[in-house]
Amino acid sequence: MGRTTDGGGLMSALYDVPGPRAQLRNRVLNVVVILLVAGAVAWVVYRLNATGQFESRRWVQFQYTAIQNQLLDGLLNTLKAAGLAAVLAMLMGAVFAAARISDHKWVRVPATFVVELFRAIPLLILMFFFYYGSLQYHLGLTPFWAVVFGLTLYNGSVLAEIFRAGIAAVPKGQREASYAIGLRKNQVVRLVLLPQAISAMLPAIVSQLVVLLKDTALGFIITYAELLYVAKQMGGRLQYGFPYIPTYIVVAVIYIGLCSLLSLLARYLEGRSRRRRRITGAPPPSAAEAATSAEAPL
Repeated sequence: MGRTTDGGGLMSALYDVPGPRAQLRNRVLNVVVILLVAGAVAWVVYRLNATGQFESRRWVQFQYTAIQNQLLDGLLNTLKAAGLAAVLAMLMGAVFAAARISDHKWVRVPATFVVELFRAIPLLILMFFFYYGSLQYHLGLTPFWAVVFGLTLYNGSVLAEIFRAGIAAVPKGQREASYAIGLRKNQVVRLVLLPQAISAMLPAIVSQLVVLLKDTALGFIITYAELLYVAKQMGGRLQYGFPYIPTYIVVAVIYIGLCSLLSLLARYLEGRSRRRRRITGAPPPSAAEAATSAEAPL
């Protein structure tokens, strides 16, 4: 196995550097894969065209202001539910991550139970629980709050593990040195561990927020008027030839744009964090250690 140097340290490479024949073989395989993907895309476009999905009557509705306003309302409802759920999930994740690393067993054990419980329950079941439970017991929860509470519990429990893993990834020497100079545990976590763990946690946090944004689409099942619910109504219009496929293509493009913006934000924040570390000389926490320590107790 070869080894490479990075910043003065030695790291084991995952595989040996490929030789000329291996590089040629990899290029040929890349070309073959690209051709296969291009062929699959071309076949899908051909079938869509053959079934009349690109006919003008299926797309003409998108030029009307009323239809555009419907899509905008659905998008705003999606962003509203995702934004509120993201804030609540981050708060829940921070609280339960702190509880999970507590020295007190009576705090740590219930927090672990709650996190593992809501990580194991499918998100749609949580939404059903709040929506139909509210209907049965007359609690007055609207579909919006059923979606928000479901997203909060599921993603908050996942974020709690991400936060805990990021803190656990910080080298133990940092923790021991902090205790040695007399800092209390909450000061160690707040002043020493969290600032170093943020860089390791950031990609995983943003990835989970992207998942949260996409999962708002499940709200259409409980009649929440988010983007997919609006698209389903628009696709069922007979006068436009039931344009389900064109409508879902438009909605997919909107989702791709939103998720791409979140990914760009994550890359910007990560790059800014790297530049700050180069200036201050702080050691970067290992994202790999964060991933491997997600299931290990602190």
